[in-house]
Amino acid sequence: IFIFMLLGGSLKLWNKYRISNIPSLIFLDATTGKVVCRNGLLVIRDDPEGLEFPWGPKPFREVIAGPLLRNNGQSLESSSLEGSHVGVYFSAHWCPPCRSLTRVLVESYRKIKEAGQNFEIIFVSADRSEESFKQYFSEMPWLAVPYTDEARRSRLNRLYGIQGIPTLIVLDPQGEVITRQGRVEVLNDEDCREFPWHPKPVLELSDSNAVQLNEGPCLVLFVDSEDDGESEAAKQLIQPIAEKIIAKYKAKEEEAPLLFFVAGEDDMTDSLRDYTNLPEAAPLLTILDMSARAKYVMDVEEITPAIVEAFVNDFLAEKLKPEPI
Repeated sequence: IFIFMLLGGSLKLWNKYRISNIPSLIFLDATTGKVVCRNGLLVIRDDPEGLEFPWGPKPFREVIAGPLLRNNGQSLESSSLEGSHVGVYFSAHWCPPCRSLTRVLVESYRKIKEAGQNFEIIFVSADRSEESFKQYFSEMPWLAVPYTDEARRSRLNRLYGIQGIPTLIVLDPQGEVITRQGRVEVLNDEDCREFPWHPKPVLELSDSNAVQLNEGPCLVLFVDSEDDGESEAAKQLIQPIAEKIIAKYKAKEEEAPLLFFVAGEDDMTDSLRDYTNLPEAAPLLTILDMSARAKYVMDVEEITPAIVEAFVNDFLAEKLKPEPI
């Protein structure tokens, strides 16, 4: 096992491993280069003697094993989750965005259950006291890992490499991750029509998903949304290229190096153009790398699949010259 510490250094490595906080410690398999554990600092804290080395990921059902609570004091075994989609909700009462999301999530949970879906949420608290946990959990109709079970809460944080809250991880009935962006999905789909929220290759940029621009390099195609169907046509143009990139990296069990967006005309898009000092042109093909404060811009009269694919390939091959943001 090769141990690599990220404390600054190469921005390429920050992007590759989607680092948002420092210090971060990531464990890699030296033979394959695959991530063994994203939360190395928690590993060292929880297992200072290295008894669980090499700290590889364990199945969800193994990590969650044990009693779960309802806010009325009822206790259920984790085996009751079998056959259900599960949302693993990392949150805390002291965090204002968490409390805002919880209010929306309570309604989403109710709608999904009323639609007859097998779905459960497990609250993994980051509260600073058991009293705060109990106060916050009293607002929630779902299950929680007992606050006193700090080891299990820590193992779940380690399993999913949690770097910030609120985070909602949605799992399929086999315990495999469907999306790490449950927060964005809940806010974008108030009627829960797209549950369980399988990821889309191309997203339409909005206030609720703009936070993903900070997660790594993002291809953003700006279009004139006043033209009927322009945004949808742009998504259809990009989608085959996005799907090819995603499939290529999924086969290597790696996250795709790019996220893909179409941006129309609204206040949020105007703010993004202003912040990144982009021209008002549309269509405008860009790759924005917020962590590196870099942008790559292609301003052409017509955007074609061949132009997009060449732009993406040149970026991945490091052939493009960045401009500062």
